[in-house]
Formats: sequence, C-alpha cells, structure tokens
Amino acid sequence: MAERLLFLTGHLARSRLERVLADLGETTFSYEIVDIGVKVAALMTEEIISRRLKPPFTADRVILPGRYRGDLARLSDRFGVAFVRGPDEVADLPAFLGRSGRPVDLSRHDMRIFAEIVDASTLGIEALVRRAMTLSAAGADVIDLGCLPETPFPHLAEAVRSLKALGLKVSVDSANIKELEVGAAAGADYLLSLTEETVWLAEKYRATPILIPAAAGDLDSLGRAISAAQTAGVSFIADPVLDPIHFGFAASIGRFIEARKRWPDIAMMMGTGNLTELTDADSSGVTAVLAGLCSELSIQNVLVVNVSPHTVRTVEEHDRARRMMFAAKGDHALPRGYDAGLLQVHDRKPYPHSIQDVDTLAADVRDANFRIMTAPDGVHIFNGKGHRTAQDVFELFPGLGVEADGAHAFYLGAELTKAEIAWKLGKRYAQDEPLAWGAAAPEKQEDRTRLAEAGHTLRTKKDVAP
Repeated sequence: MAERLLFLTGHLARSRLERVLADLGETTFSYEIVDIGVKVAALMTEEIISRRLKPPFTADRVILPGRYRGDLARLSDRFGVAFVRGPDEVADLPAFLGRSGRPVDLSRHDMRIFAEIVDASTLGIEALVRRAMTLSAAGADVIDLGCLPETPFPHLAEAVRSLKALGLKVSVDSANIKELEVGAAAGADYLLSLTEETVWLAEKYRATPILIPAAAGDLDSLGRAISAAQTAGVSFIADPVLDPIHFGFAASIGRFIEARKRWPDIAMMMGTGNLTELTDADSSGVTAVLAGLCSELSIQNVLVVNVSPHTVRTVEEHDRARRMMFAAKGDHALPRGYDAGLLQVHDRKPYPHSIQDVDTLAADVRDANFRIMTAPDGVHIFNGKGHRTAQDVFELFPGLGVEADGAHAFYLGAELTKAEIAWKLGKRYAQDEPLAWGAAAPEKQEDRTRLAEAGHTLRTKKDVAP
C-alpha cells in the first residue's frame, strides 16, 4: 500500500509546494497539503498545529517545513502519527522524497583517519594534547606523532603515554628506528612506516606496522614486507604511497590499483597529503576524489596532514568525504545529493526560488518588513511598498528609506552584502541565516525544538530602550 504523506505549510508557500509536488509526476506515495493558517510556514508553532490540525486525517507521516521549531515527539504522541522535518527549502523536496522521505544516514563510515602532527617533536606535552584533542574532535581516529629528521624528540615516550591516557589511539611516524622503538615501547598503537628491512620491529612490539616499499614505487619490495608480516603473524596495513602531481602521481595511482589486485584482502592506507598539501586547489575537491578512489579500492585507512593554511580543515573534509562515500557505495549510487559538506564555494542548487516565484511572493506581501532573496537575475529586496532587483547591492540602498535608522540600515547592509556574495558565487542564500560553507567553516549548531532568539536589530532596540 502506498505511503500517505500530509504536508503542513503556510499561505505564501502553498502554491510553490503544490507545483513542486505536482511536477514529481507519478510517485510511490499519495499526499495531501494542509495550509495551517499562517503566512510564513516556518512560523507555525506546536500550539498552532495542535489547535488547527483537525483529526481525523489519513497519513502515515506528517511533513513539516525544515525550519519548523518545536518538539516533533510531542506532536507525534498527540496525533498518533510520525511528524518529521522536511528540507529547509521547498525546492529540495524532490531529493528528500527520492529516498523514501528519510534523511540520508551519514552516521556510518568504514575509513580510519590518521591525523599527523608534523611538528610533534617541537611541541611541549600540553600543546600536543591540545592539538590532539582538536584533531580528535574534528574526526581523527588516530593521532600521528610526526618525528622530524635531525630533530630530537626527548619527550616522545611521554607524549605517547599522555595521549593514550586520554583514550586516544596513537601512531608514531619516523624514519628513525630508535624513535619507532621508543614509541612502540611507550604503547603506540601504530608505527609508520616499516619496510621489508625493518618489519622485524613489528614482531618485537604489539604495535601495528604501516608497511611501505623499501625503494620508492617498488611493489615487489612491499610484497616481501607483507609476506614477512604474514609469516610472523603480525597484523599490518600496506601503503603503496601516493606521489605528488608531476612527480609520479599517475604511476602511484596505478600502484594502488595493482596492489589491490595482488592482495585483494589486505588492509591498505593512502596518505593524501601529497595531493591536498602540494596542489594549489581547494582541498575539499581533491579530498572527495581521493576518498572516492579509496572507496572503490576498499582502502580503509587514510593519513592526512595540515601544514599549508589552505588545508586547515582537512580532517573535517576527510570525515565528511568518508561518510558520503560510504552511504553512496551502500546505495550503489553516485556520491551526489548525499551531503553538501564538500560543496564549499558553490552549491548545486543555489536558487531555491525562480524569478517567477520571487515575483509572486513579492506581489503577496503587504507589510513594511523587507524580504531579501536571490534568483538567477540577482538580489531581490521587497516589501509592501515595492520590489527592486540588482546585481550590485549598492544600487539598492537609495530606495530603501532607512537613512535615519542606523540599526536597520546596518542590518540590511549586512544581509544584502551576504546575498550578493552568495549570488556571485552561486551559493544558496536565506535571510537571517549564515551562508553554509560546508566543512570549510564550523557550522552553527541550532536547536530546532526551540524558537529562535531575537535577531540583531531587535536585540539592539531592546538594549537602548528607555
């Protein structure tokens, strides 16, 4: 039996909702739309819904606007049917409903992130702990302590023990056997990197070795290290090593493919820093491609590093990428439409409203409050007194009539600037909401079970009120 959906909306969004749902054509569900009696759908409250939604009604689920603020569980209990939030914008309903109306599950992944602290030997214990906790919060599963050539690391053992005491997994990354032994003896979980000539170290300690070729690009050497570890009964992770562009990059991709063919069941690692750090391109796109390669080849360990300022959010980007790829792989689908975390500069659907939608909405507005929206033709600002459009928002100010209202002028200036930036970049803009930069910037955490706090302008007026 087809699922029955009930959509709750407001006056201004109803026609748009009807059109979007009608454009879906034949669906696997039936639906009904109820105008709950408010102008703006996001302003409906739990009390309004409880009072105006009249049972009995036939529905398996009730879909509320994504910006609805209230307790869904209480509504579900009251009416005996599941209440869920849909997407923030009506334009996103097709994608939302295309997955049986359920949000994509990004809670799972199958990739372990090693986050390297490259200059660990130059940092004191307190600084190391702070850095490690920040990386862990960003999504790192293992904190990798980088040992620099010709740089003493006298507190290496203490560093390993301190991080282990906090419940963190730790790896030691060094070309110096003595440093690797110190780290292993202190309780390091992983050792980077051992070769066929040093794999004996893994037999002596319980740490898991990351195996690499003794000579760059030599898969046969890696194979001998793998055989030695297998003979000794040592668990290991193999890394054929990814090289930078113009320094063997294409050939190194081939090595990863060949390694997976030779050893279809072994654990593998890819260090992504040679691409993200050494390429002047936004690291989110590079990370997405490499995570996709890892997903196809079942490479479940990545070593990431942040030295260049342009990769400051690399751990967060890898975290978002591994979750998106896992979900897409599980669906046997393209990694598209799952998560916008790596779409940082541009959005796939920057304009949730067409020019016609904005014109229709503007014609219905009767009050003096300014609404700001973007559409393919530029930035729109309108209220009951008029509707103007521009691609340079400075052209709009003379007609706003707020010269004598400093707080309001400041608010409109900030919002219009934000809208222009969004329009020029092809990003989505929503009035009074921060621009979404994905994993590139910390996201504002909001509790949608509560009403939003007063905006900047209203708070300012209250503060100066007599």
